[in-house]
Amino acid sequence: MKYSEEMADKLNELLQRNYDSEKGFKNAVDDVDNPQLKSFFKEKAQERYDFGHELKSEIRNFGEAPEKGSSVKADAHRTWMDLKAALSGDNEVAVLEEAIRGEKMAVENYNKVINEIDFPPSTKNLLLKQRNAIQKTLENVKSLEDSFS
Repeated sequence: MKYSEEMADKLNELLQRNYDSEKGFKNAVDDVDNPQLKSFFKEKAQERYDFGHELKSEIRNFGEAPEKGSSVKADAHRTWMDLKAALSGDNEVAVLEEAIRGEKMAVENYNKVINEIDFPPSTKNLLLKQRNAIQKTLENVKSLEDSFS
């Protein structure tokens, strides 16, 4: 496999993850009643949308094509989130718990990709910036969960 194809494959993994996260945050908006949480989740959905566009640009810079759509695994996770929220007497806490789980997975995915390939500095900086933002979101979601518990 060519170097550019290998980089694009790894970036496409993260792109897929961002599609999944964006959809998850959009679903979370519908699953909570609290206006603060709705606003937070809308903001995070937009952030992941923006991350996706940045990744698409990087993939194209390597002469490859970005993938489209979300993963089946993520679709199943969103269905589980919706079901858990519907069955829970406290939708906010249930949704926040699932958001924490998803953000932990996203940080792990970014760390894995960053450590697997020797990306050019500009690409690595982009990935680190996105990973750090996701880590910050994880910390914020944990704080929100504490305030709703």
